[in-house]
Amino acid sequence: MTGDPVITLVDETGSTNADCANALRSGKRAQEGHWHIARRQTSGRGRQGRQWFDGSGNFMGSTCVSIFDGDPPPSSLGFPAALAVAAAIDETLGCENRARTKWPNDVLIGEAKVAGLLLERVGNAVVVGIGVNLKHAPDLPDRKTTAISDHVDNPDLETFAHSLARHFRNEIDGWRNSGLRPTLDRFEARSIHNHGSHISVHDVDGSRVEGSFAGLDPADGALRLCLADGSNRVIRAGDII
Repeated sequence: MTGDPVITLVDETGSTNADCANALRSGKRAQEGHWHIARRQTSGRGRQGRQWFDGSGNFMGSTCVSIFDGDPPPSSLGFPAALAVAAAIDETLGCENRARTKWPNDVLIGEAKVAGLLLERVGNAVVVGIGVNLKHAPDLPDRKTTAISDHVDNPDLETFAHSLARHFRNEIDGWRNSGLRPTLDRFEARSIHNHGSHISVHDVDGSRVEGSFAGLDPADGALRLCLADGSNRVIRAGDII
């Protein structure tokens, strides 16, 4: 990516991801470094069809990344994106290594989720949607949540947007120019899971798999589990419980 990020902030839209995807489908070229951010979304979506929480003052935005020959797998874009979110959160909190990552692309503070991502492939580009609880966190039955405002006073949407856009540009440059392995290494360094720790995963087929965390596949960032019988299993989509 070259040049300074360009940020467009609108008061309301259905979904920033849908807006960007529709623009690509209409024939517009992906403009890397351009961000489409809404103060309010009426039809936001998260991973696996979940509703995207729409809290006033939160960050809800999308950007596009072009896919070129020789790039790492498009599905791995969640890793540099999550690292960019974590770096922007650390900058907002004024401390290093406070934000943690959780496979495949969640960002947490402590044990509580503060941000999530949604990737959508459209032709030769990927729309990266990001939601960050700046001022409000949803009450969820299956996981702890937090907002940045729980840790620092008055986080500002536009300041955070510029920080995220800058870190995102740097992370995508590294992902594209240095290969996936360094990105995965830094994602694992921030991970809430240590090698050998026990984890349970809900696979996309609805099954539950338990094993010990054996790192991420260097080819695409898939989760590697060591099962009780000593065999290994690679999971490319799912949720760690």
